[in-house]
Amino acid sequence: MFYTGWDLLGARGLKPEHRLDSKTLFDLVKLSFGVVAGAGALVALVVAYRRQRVDEDGALREATRLHTERFTAAVSQIGADSAAVRLGGVHALAGLADDAPTRNLRQTCIDVLCAYLRLPYTAQDDLPAGDREAQHAYLALREVRHTVIRVIRDHFSLAPDHPHCWQGHRLDLRNVIFDGGDLTGAVFLNTVVDFSGAMFNGGKMRFNEAVFSGKVDFSRAAFAAGAVDFRDTLFLGGEVFFTHAKFRGSVIDFRNAVFSGSTVDFTRAAFDEGEVYFNDAQFDRGAVNFHVARFTGSEVDLSGAAFSGSRVDFSFCQFATGTVAFVGNQFSGGNVAFNRARFQGGSVDYSSAVFSGSTVSFERGRFSDGTVDFAGARFDSGSVDFGMARFSGAAIDFDSAQFSGAAVSFDTVSGEAPPGLVPASGSPLPAGLTLPPHW
Repeated sequence: MFYTGWDLLGARGLKPEHRLDSKTLFDLVKLSFGVVAGAGALVALVVAYRRQRVDEDGALREATRLHTERFTAAVSQIGADSAAVRLGGVHALAGLADDAPTRNLRQTCIDVLCAYLRLPYTAQDDLPAGDREAQHAYLALREVRHTVIRVIRDHFSLAPDHPHCWQGHRLDLRNVIFDGGDLTGAVFLNTVVDFSGAMFNGGKMRFNEAVFSGKVDFSRAAFAAGAVDFRDTLFLGGEVFFTHAKFRGSVIDFRNAVFSGSTVDFTRAAFDEGEVYFNDAQFDRGAVNFHVARFTGSEVDLSGAAFSGSRVDFSFCQFATGTVAFVGNQFSGGNVAFNRARFQGGSVDYSSAVFSGSTVSFERGRFSDGTVDFAGARFDSGSVDFGMARFSGAAIDFDSAQFSGAAVSFDTVSGEAPPGLVPASGSPLPAGLTLPPHW
């Protein structure tokens, strides 16, 4: 500051003073006192700051000590034999998480609640027949578990700026057995939710209108019975994993769900029996991966779903002894791959689907034993490639399909021409349609 003022004043040097008058001496004395006072104030400020830090650390230690005492009591409650005492322990832990002096201590409380759900649990179907005492104990324990799920839902439904909101904290629900529960309307922003290895066995698990924007992991989960409801759920810009999941004997509902900018991965998922609905779901950008998935004996309905700008991968899938419906689907502005997929013994329905501006590939597909229906489908623009596909024994129907503006190629395929595809003798081929010579 001194040199800046010196420069602004444009001073060239100091005028020498061989004798000091009383005024100058008095100014020097005032300056000395000012310097001493400023130094003293600085020292006092540093001391006050350190005292404040010591007081804050002491208050934090005291708050942590009280939190630890309450935490010990709450954990003792949640481990009690009485279901009523356990319910009190659940709410006590939730209150502790709300009042936790640090983020790590809040996460510890959440971890304990999740760990309670991971404890060994016997589902109702596995109880001894006619054992009323076991049935009552099961119902009491189920009420405690469902209360934990409701507590999680309530805290993840609060506004992000609410002091009791748990956004950003992880949920470790690996290998949990769910026989119902309600997470309707929960919002998981930038939150890791881990359901890997979980089993959904009986009851109805609700995720309606929930919002996921972080990582959601259902890999290796087993949907064995009951119902899991994802209707109107939003998956926004995160990652959703159903890799190696098993859908067997349950009803999974993704109707009207929105996958926007998300990566949705069903790699090697097995759809054996049961019902899975994606009706009117929206896949907007992002990637949808069913690579090497198996559809056998189940009903999978994607009717009315819209794939806009998405990368959809059904390559190496097996469609057998089940029903997969793409009725009225809209594939626009993205890439859809059924490369090397095997259509054998099941029913795959693309009737009235619209392929507009997409690159769709059935390259090296195998169509044998079963039905594949393209009746009334529209190929408006983009390209559809059946290169090196093999048609043998399957009923492939292109009746009333419209080829206008799309480049559709059946070059180098083997087998008989699908009905409804080859026009009557003398009729011109639709523009953009390429057929092998033997057709």
